[in-house]
Formats: sequence, structure tokens, C-alpha cells
Amino acid sequence: MASLILSRETVDFLLFDWLAVDRLPERPRYAEHGRETFDAVLDLCETIAAEQFAPHNKLSDANEPRFENGAVTMIPEIGRALAAFRESGMFAAAADAELGGMQLPASIAAAGMAFFKAANIATAAYPMLTIAAANLLRAHGSAQQIDTYVRPMLEGRYFGTMALSEPQAGSSLADITTRAERQADGSWRLSGAKMWISGGEHDLSENIVHMVLARAAGAPVGVKGISLFVVPKFLPDGQRNDVVLAGLNHKMGYRGTTNTLLNFGEGVHRPDGAPGAVGFLVGEQNRGLAAMFHMMNEARIGVGMGAVALGYTGYLHALDYARTRLQGRVPGSDKAAPIIQHADVRRMLLAQKSYVEGGLALVLFCARLVDEERSAPDQAARHQAHALLELLTPIAKSWPSQWCLQANDLAIQIHGGYGYTRDYNVEQFYRDNRLNPIHEGTHGVQALDLLGRKVGQEGGLSLRLLLDRIAGTVGRAREQRSLAGWAGALERAAAELDAVTQACLTAPDPRQGLSNATAYLEAFGHLVVAWIWLQLALACVGRDDDFARGKRHACRYFFQIELPKIGPMLAPLRDADTTIADTDPAWF
Repeated sequence: MASLILSRETVDFLLFDWLAVDRLPERPRYAEHGRETFDAVLDLCETIAAEQFAPHNKLSDANEPRFENGAVTMIPEIGRALAAFRESGMFAAAADAELGGMQLPASIAAAGMAFFKAANIATAAYPMLTIAAANLLRAHGSAQQIDTYVRPMLEGRYFGTMALSEPQAGSSLADITTRAERQADGSWRLSGAKMWISGGEHDLSENIVHMVLARAAGAPVGVKGISLFVVPKFLPDGQRNDVVLAGLNHKMGYRGTTNTLLNFGEGVHRPDGAPGAVGFLVGEQNRGLAAMFHMMNEARIGVGMGAVALGYTGYLHALDYARTRLQGRVPGSDKAAPIIQHADVRRMLLAQKSYVEGGLALVLFCARLVDEERSAPDQAARHQAHALLELLTPIAKSWPSQWCLQANDLAIQIHGGYGYTRDYNVEQFYRDNRLNPIHEGTHGVQALDLLGRKVGQEGGLSLRLLLDRIAGTVGRAREQRSLAGWAGALERAAAELDAVTQACLTAPDPRQGLSNATAYLEAFGHLVVAWIWLQLALACVGRDDDFARGKRHACRYFFQIELPKIGPMLAPLRDADTTIADTDPAWF
């Protein structure tokens, strides 16, 4: 029976036939690896995901973590699955060899993580956050912090969190109030509350390393006065730090991941008898948000992959159900037919396929850009990869979070009334995925980031790089008679987006365009995914098997049904429409 977690054939096609990841060992950073290594890693991830993560997915959803006597209790299967993940070495999959890592390409590590996220997104959240926190400390921490925290995190003995939001501030980090007081020994004492902290308390690891944003005494107001601190649950001498679980948030989905309200410096645990949680400054004082973006951006792409994984497994479940569920008749037959033979079911499956496979390609492309950042032979190529990744990060987070969630909605619809019950898995996939348009920066926050910052940065370099790549794909596709029409459609859509972008960037009042930033984000994402689908169609040239035909047909669907939506999406920006900007809150 084919896997209902993820399509390994599609993963291999994207990594090796399209992204040419098997060529990376020609570069010094990846010289110790080869296709054999990559296949073995993916095999291992697929096996552990199926045998250790998937079996307790519904169980952890039905038995969410509990807050009892000041501590968290959860089902033991989560700990056993994470122990298997730890033993696999995947915490350090892409880490430098000098830190004990396997130094695998980021694209292989991302593909491996996709299997875990598709099998059990809640359990997979713990290593995802830990790896991102370790990468942040590796980039911005001191040598001592790397030895004390990064190495055990990459061994899977310590887990990590991201502690940004506060009850009163939410996504508005300029309004955080957690305070930090410098001590004579160079450490800091933190006091305040942090909300929505995933993985904030548990007994799954020896320690929990919190990456905490706070204000030093006398710091400037706003985001320019934010510093970053590493605040461990247990201090290096083994003493319990003053970080207290105040409560658990009860979520619609993603229930196996503890989501916490944490109090720092409450006085329950007082190291050395002094008030406040002990923290250690990471990087420069008042430059904490810039450093934290290292973890935030990695987490945003991780969220995109989580959305893809949930959408993809939902699609595979719906496809399996559609092939085996007998209902209704087709013209010319008096026997009940598998529902996949009904046109509307095929419509929904085709939409799902175009969303989840396009989304998976998008996120793996971003991981491939990380490989270029780390290993391209010249600095110019590395800088271009970084600039393009910066531009695509809000897309990689938001597009799958919107459209792969739509794929989950369609999976429920294909199951009919059964899909709306807990007897089938697809209702949980939808609930789990509904978080992804919210956390790590909402859909609207990503839209403001894209139009307000990313498309104009470095004089528009990132956008020009993207448009140049799109033009290159258009040129290659025009050489294939079957793809020439799609190439022309993509070229026109790119030109329209470019024109609207330039109008927004040069408008006398930039707030006018920003009021329609979400429509811009959605149009931009559709353009990028259409470009990727055309590349995938090019990668299938010369193949005439069902796999390749399916890819070309999904590309056809996207160009016929989805790409034309870009014009209406861009209309409010093109026409300088002020409907949203003119809305008075009193009218509601």
C-alpha cells in the first residue's frame, strides 16, 4: 500500500530531478556525502515517521498535555518518538561537522523533516523549534553559549523555544514589557510573562533553552530597545531557574505540543535567593530583534513546510478514499462507482494536488537557497541566494498556510459526512493546519513585510532577481511547444505584478497600497507557485509515464484555474482602491 504520509516519489523528483541536490557533493561543504547518503537519510526519516510519529497522532490529539501540580503531563508515546528522532541524529542533520553535525544539505534535512511533520505535526514541533534555536545561538551566541547550549541541543538532550509574545502585546513586539536587569557577574535577571510559547514546559529533555526577548533597564522605546537572552530552565550548575509554568493554552489543533504561559522571575524558583530568572545576553544589547529574526525566519519556512505536510497527507488520505469509496453511478453503468470517477471529485483532487505539490516544491526551493548561501562557489552567488530567500520567506510561510489548508478543507469534502467525524483523520489535519496562518507572524503581518519591506530592499534587488529567474524559465518553456502558452501567461502575470509593485513603491502615500497588502501577498504567492509549476513541467520533458503526466496536468490546472486569479487579486492595488483604508471602525 502506498504511503498516506507523503509521496517519496515526488520528494525524490523535486530534490534530484528538479533541484539537482545530488550535485551538491561536488562542493567542499558536502563532499562527504552522495546520493547514497541522501537516500539513506530519507529512508530513515520515512521509517521513523511511519513507525514512531504517525501511530500516536490521533492519541495525542485526544489526550492533550495537562497542567497538574505545576507541571505538564503528556502521553508517553511523544517521548518515545522523540527519543527515536534523537537517536537518528536528525537534530544535527544540517549542522556543521565541528559541532557534531552531519553537515547534510538543508534541502535534504528539510525533506526529511517533512515526513515527521506529515506524520505528526505536534510531536515534530519540538525538534523544529530546537533546531532553529540552536541555529540562532550558533550564529549570534558566544563560544561559551555554543558549548553550553548548542552542542546538547544538537544532540537532542536540550530542547529550545522562542519566547517573544506577551499577553498584552501579541505580535506587536514593540510593546513587550519583560524587563532585564544586569548583574555584577555579567548575567541578567529577567521578570515578565510570555504567552503562546510552544514547547515551553515538559519533561521530554534534560533542559529547555528559552530564547527570550526583553528590555534592558533604560533601553529605547519600541523595537530598537529589545535585547535577546538565553534563559535555561536549569542553570549550568544544575539549579532550577526562576521560569514558572503559569498555564497551558487549549488549542483547536496541534494539541500534542505544549503551548504555555510562562512567568519569568515570579519568585517560585529563586537562584541564589535573588529575584528574577537568570539570563545571558545573546549578541549586542538592544539588537535582540535583529538576532531573533534568524530563528523567526527559519521558523516561518518551517511553518510553511508544516502546512504543506498536513495538506499533503490530507490529499493522500482523500485520494485513497476516493479510489476505494463506492457511491453513485457513472453514465452507461448500473454499478456503483469509485467516487474518483465523478468529475467534481477529480476537480477537488486536482486542486489539492496543485496546492500541496506546488507548496512542497516552494519550501524545498527555499531550502535549496540555504544550500546556495552556505556553499555557492562565489560570494555574489551566495548574496543573491540570501536576497532571494529573504524575499520568498513570507511567501513560503503564508502561501502554503492558506492553500494547503484549503487542500485539507477539500479532503474533508471528498470524504463527505465521514470527513466531518473523528472516525477519519482528515478533520484533525484541518484543525492542526488552521494554526499555520496565525503563528510565526499572521497572514497580514507577512503581507506587510513583503510589500512594506522585502520587495523594495537593496533597491529592489530581490524582486529583480526573482523576475530575472522567471524570465529565464519563460524562455526555456517557449522552446517546448506544449509549454509555450503557459510561458506567455506567466510572462504577462509577472509583468503585471512588477508594474503594480513599482506603482506601490513610488506612490505618494505608501499606506494606500499597504491597506491592500494581503491581496498583494496572495497574488505574489500565486505567481511564484505558477513559476515553480512551469519548472516542474520542464523537468518532466522527455517522460511519458503516469507520474510525469500527472505533474503536467497539475501544472495545466494551475495555469488554467489559479494563475488567472492574479489579475483580480491585484486589482485593488492597480486601481489604488481605498475601500479598506476608508473604512471607519464605527461602521461595524
